[in-house]
Amino acid sequence: MKIYAVIAILTLMPAFGGAAAQELGPEAINTASLTTVAPKHTAKASKEPDPAIIRLQVLLDRAGSSPGVIDGFYGDNVSHAIAAFQAMNHLPVDEKLDPEVIARLETDAPITQSYLITPEDAIGLVDHIPDDYGEKAKMPSMGYTSVAERLSERFHMATGLLNKLNQGSDFAPGKTVLVVAPGAPKEGRAKRIEVNKKTSQVVAYDESGALLAVYPATIGSEDNPSPSGTHKVKGVARMPVYRYNPKLNFKQGKNTKILTIPKGPNGPVGSVWIDLDKPTYGIHGTPDPELIDKGQSHGCVRLTNWDAEELAGMVKFGVVVHFNN
Repeated sequence: MKIYAVIAILTLMPAFGGAAAQELGPEAINTASLTTVAPKHTAKASKEPDPAIIRLQVLLDRAGSSPGVIDGFYGDNVSHAIAAFQAMNHLPVDEKLDPEVIARLETDAPITQSYLITPEDAIGLVDHIPDDYGEKAKMPSMGYTSVAERLSERFHMATGLLNKLNQGSDFAPGKTVLVVAPGAPKEGRAKRIEVNKKTSQVVAYDESGALLAVYPATIGSEDNPSPSGTHKVKGVARMPVYRYNPKLNFKQGKNTKILTIPKGPNGPVGSVWIDLDKPTYGIHGTPDPELIDKGQSHGCVRLTNWDAEELAGMVKFGVVVHFNN
């Protein structure tokens, strides 16, 4: 992978939130001021990605307080990430983007970067991912369906934002595209993990009790609730195959037989599985990162693939996982 200096690719976009029209490109994102962002988000959603929100999401990602998918929209995941950042920095936790939070987040480092697409980025793609588990089991892999999807996950972005920043690109090897520059994977050793059902977050603590990282999560459902109480990590499987057994947990479609679904980032549990000592339950990735904390799971704890992979790198056998109702 080769990362090059930021290039000025400017794409005209409609106005954001009633403000004057501005360009959604590297200059707008890299120079956006967090002071233009409302202290708290409201139910009124903007129609287009906001450069300042993109900046905010990238800075939170770098700080270890994941906003989930970087998409330029101010939603609950961003508010919860602000609260987590406040907790990490021993500030009052109120989800408000106040001057103190802004001062601690800000940096002179560019928010965007250019990326040269390599031939390897186009390897292992599949035509589509069927919804039916029986059809999934017939696939050679649960790979990415496009280079754009692969790059979106690599740079923690919504595919829609990646396309908006690179309108007209076919994402072919040899082409240069504009992406954001999220944080490097957090390093450290998790001693304890809290699964907070109220805030829909997974929180990792180190041996001293300090916050290591916080991630938005989809945690169970009414029909298939997540576990309660305290459990432990049994192990980690990267790029796992998925064994579907309708008699053990849930029934998908008309599938009544045990199925083995091949590995890949678009598999039912994404690119990594953190196994818990409660049978059939774990913390894992997802094929649909933009639905994190916007949908339901079959009892497990679902993170974006990149957040699950980061957490997997910080856990080992015996790490305590507490489910906080």
